[in-house]
Parts: sequence; structure tokens; C-alpha cells
Amino acid sequence: MNNLGFRPEDVALPVGHFLAGRLVPGGADIAVTSPGNGRILAHLPEAGADLVDEAAQTAARVQRQSGWASCAPRERAKVLRRWADLVERNAMELARLETVCSTRPIAQTVGWDIPFLAEGIRFFAEYCDKVGGDVAATATNLLGMTVYEPYGVTGAIAPWNFPLVMASWKVVPALAAGNGTVLKPSEMTPFSVVRLAELAVEAGLPAGLFNVVQGTGLATGEAICRHPAIGKLSFTGSTRTGIAVMKAAAESGPKPVTLELGGKSPQLVFDDIPSVDDVADRIFRAFTGNAGQVCVTGSRLIVQRGVAEPLIAALVARCGQVKALAPWDENAAYSPIISEPQANRILALVQGSVHAGAQELVACKRMDTNTGGVFLSPGMVMVQNAECPLWQEEVFGPVLAIQVFDEDDQAFALAEHPVYGLAAGVHTASLPRAMRAIRTLKAGTVWVNRYGRSSDFVIPTGGFGGSGIGKDLGRQAFEANLRLKSVLMAAE
Repeated sequence: MNNLGFRPEDVALPVGHFLAGRLVPGGADIAVTSPGNGRILAHLPEAGADLVDEAAQTAARVQRQSGWASCAPRERAKVLRRWADLVERNAMELARLETVCSTRPIAQTVGWDIPFLAEGIRFFAEYCDKVGGDVAATATNLLGMTVYEPYGVTGAIAPWNFPLVMASWKVVPALAAGNGTVLKPSEMTPFSVVRLAELAVEAGLPAGLFNVVQGTGLATGEAICRHPAIGKLSFTGSTRTGIAVMKAAAESGPKPVTLELGGKSPQLVFDDIPSVDDVADRIFRAFTGNAGQVCVTGSRLIVQRGVAEPLIAALVARCGQVKALAPWDENAAYSPIISEPQANRILALVQGSVHAGAQELVACKRMDTNTGGVFLSPGMVMVQNAECPLWQEEVFGPVLAIQVFDEDDQAFALAEHPVYGLAAGVHTASLPRAMRAIRTLKAGTVWVNRYGRSSDFVIPTGGFGGSGIGKDLGRQAFEANLRLKSVLMAAE
């Protein structure tokens, strides 16, 4: 991949809401700042209840009148496949819009985010005509059936860490199932999803079926959650905000929700691993990818004593190799922190843990850079007990908390968390041990001898406990955008 670099000032930003198939400018309520250089890119309008109502009512009307839900399902699939093709043709434009205001380096948006986005659209296109109802076993003079139908309009609230990918997980299965949708992207990363919506209309999606409203969670997000025309919600973000979304859904419906929330994911390393270097690479990527700003970040290392010393040494060496380059530099491989307040929060959690007795093996600190952005170097802390803040709290930064164990039962006990159950990693050469870990660990996803999501869209993702409800990806995500109707017909 050559000539990927660009200048932020050369990127034309689609500033505004996307309603009824067109860009709708508005006020200048929210400053959008680039984490790559700390400069203000644009001022964004904020949608209040009236504009959210317009977006939801438009989506409902178009969903009813366009025939989107009632057409042959493969006709929907054709539109979605054309949309995926347009995403690929406009990959560089989308990648630049993604990178300019997010933490995603340009080489990664071009090399992973956009291809993953296009394939995700194609995956759900394939489901358009694959999920039907069932014929029930009844008396022979009766016909019993279950029939799936769309909710009508869904609401989606997406996070800032992977703006396009996470928005697509919510919007695309909803559209494939026959719904209209209203999306609120993060106010920190508002631009790329507007272009994505424009490409959907260009592909043949009825204008007004997919609307984007900009704004904060307190104003715009709350209005989406409580709108009576919106029949189902999907949210990715913090556990605290997810609880507020669920409460609003209960009070204004009730309506079903899909919630992918916080995590504090453990990685268990046993002393039978065949290669310390391979596992060190895997663990390092798992807690420094996107500078740790990933829901499934593997931020707790639980390592068996026999391999602890060489593994920790290998990780310490890797921490010193990262470089701080602006995300639009084609050589950038390490991400900035999304904002100054988030960087301060990360550093405060580290210092609080050190003051409470944790041993700092590698300091997480501000990196010297001439970009103007906020970069934090990867940090590693040896934790003495499960009450340590770095063991308990989701940092959302490049910090690895470590505890050492001797026996398997101790490892599984250390992996327990009182709140979170999003993901876990297991690194072992023993199949029986791996199978025991799979059954024992309380996590929605368990990776064995790997860590992180792949392009296996058929495997759903979602957490247990405080890490969420429901699933993104897979057949489960498609079915979550449909409601089931029971039918019993008697012969005259």
C-alpha cells in the first residue's frame, strides 16, 4: 500500500445530518477535533427531539411506502451488494474521512476497516432470503406457522473507536431485515457514516430509509431511545450509558435492545505454550491495538509462573518499539488517544493503582511528538490483588495489568470479574485445558491461541453480565431485527 498519506485540510468534510437522502446542514453546536493533531476540523449541528422525530417519521414512511420490506428479499440483497461494491470503489475517500477525526491510522482504515465493512454488508445481504418462518405441528385441519417481520424503524447509536465498522454492525442487518433506521454516530467521529449513507442511496436504497442525525448522547441519543416510532435499539458504548439506554427503552416501549458494553478481558497464558515470542506478539497486539481503545482489549494478563519471566520481558521490549505518527501518515501504526480528557483519565487510573501498591513495569506516559495529538506509550503494571483499579476498571487505553498464577484453578479464579464478561483469551498447547477454559470462563467470546476478531462474520459477538445483551454479527444479529408472529389458521 503506497501513497496512502494525506493532509487533513485536503479532506472535504460532509458536515451535517443526512435526512431523506440529502445532507442537511445546521448550526455549529459541537466542535469536532482531530485526535491526530488536536485541531478543530469543523463545528457540527446537534439534532434535538424535533429533528430526530423528522428522521424517524421519514424512515417509517419510506419503509411503508417504498416496498422495501415487502419486495422479494433478493431485491434487497441486490441493493446491499451494490452498496458493498461502492464502498470498495470509494475506499480511499471513506478511509480518509474515517482517519481524519478518529484514532484509526490510514494504513489500517484502508487495509482492514473498509474491506471489513464491505464484506460485512455482503454477509448480511446473503441473509435477506435465508431466514423465514416455520410450519408448526398441529391438527391436520389447522395450519400453524411462525412468521418473521421487521420492526419498521430501528435506532442505532454507534461509538467513536471504529466508526464505520461499528455503525455497519447496527445499520446493515436492520436494513437487510426490511427495516428503516436512524443512526447517531459519535459526535467525535461524525463524517464517514454520512458518506456511507450517501453511497447506500446511490446503490438504490430508498432515500429516507437510512437517516443519520448528529449530536450528543444526552440530547440526540436520548431522543432516539425514546421515540415511539423506533421499535428496536442497538447501542455500543460504556456499561453506564448502556443501562441508561435500556431504561429509556423500557420507559418508552418497552422495546428490545442490543447492547455491546464495556469489558475487562483476561488473557490466560499457561506454561505449555510452544513459543513465547508468538504469544508475546499476540498479547501485545491485544492491549495496544487502537491504543487499547477497543471494547475487547485484552487488558488483564494472567500468566503461569513457569513462563512469566520470559513473557513479561518480551512484552517490555515490545513496549519500547512504538512510534507516534499522525494517523494520516502512511507509516503510522499506533493510534492517538481520542481526547485530552480520556488521556488524563488513563494516566490517573495508572497513578492511582501505583499509589495503591501496584508495581509499574513500564510507565504509561505521554509520548514526545510534533503532531500536536495526544499519544500515550504502552504501560505494564504488576498487580497484587483483584481490588486494584487497573484490574477492576475498563481503562480504554494501552495498559496491561498482570498477575501470576501457579495452578489452573487459580487462573480461572483470577479471570472472574464482578461486572464484565465480554471476551477472554486462552493460550495453551493442551486441548483438554483449552476445553475446560472454554466451559469455565464467563465471557461472550473466548479465543484460543489467538486474540481479536476475524472476518468470520457468521460468529456473533456480544457479552455477558455488565458487558451487554444480545449479539452483533452472525445470524443472531439479523434475527434481532425481526419480530416473530404466530399464526394459527383453521380450514372453513
